[in-house]
Amino acid sequence: MSYSKKHPINVIGLCGSLRKGSTTHAALTIALKGAEENGASVELLDLSEYELIFYGAVDEKSDYPPDVIKLKQKVAAAHGVLLGTPEYHGSFSGVIKNTLDLMGSEEFQNKIVGLIGVSGGRMGAGNALSMLRIVCTSLRAWVVPNDVSIARASEAFDENGCLNDDELEMRLRTIGEQVAEYAARWNLDYSKVNN
Repeated sequence: MSYSKKHPINVIGLCGSLRKGSTTHAALTIALKGAEENGASVELLDLSEYELIFYGAVDEKSDYPPDVIKLKQKVAAAHGVLLGTPEYHGSFSGVIKNTLDLMGSEEFQNKIVGLIGVSGGRMGAGNALSMLRIVCTSLRAWVVPNDVSIARASEAFDENGCLNDDELEMRLRTIGEQVAEYAARWNLDYSKVNN
């Protein structure tokens, strides 16, 4: 599906790992390529580059620091979001949880979201993805039905961040494509209703 210049689609990635060269970052990069190949403009937001605070530390209406406001604006302006998280102790990362807590339905309502989880263990990131799906639904986002769980992530990627498994790479690209496609359909339908 191609998108017109009148209705450009923007897909962002939020990485729930602050580690340099993380497998979560590598997985999101591949998924964003899928969205880009499907006609969307893409951006991977590195949360380590933002000076974020813990949710609840200040009054959210008046005292949020500039980087929190900037991040909220970027998420609000996107049509689709790819959320990537490592699975830590059977759940998604505190980094992604705090980032989502700093947001609200104002940023996520009617957003198309795709979920990606990586795990060092052989069971994959199923718990993290299930819980993250509940959080996104609470934020009134539309989560695409398929997600991607990568087990034994340190073995799944080579030193250049490339996957050793063609099927997994295709699944990552596909989730990016789906987020872009569904966001485009939603954006087009919404613009028809409001014009």
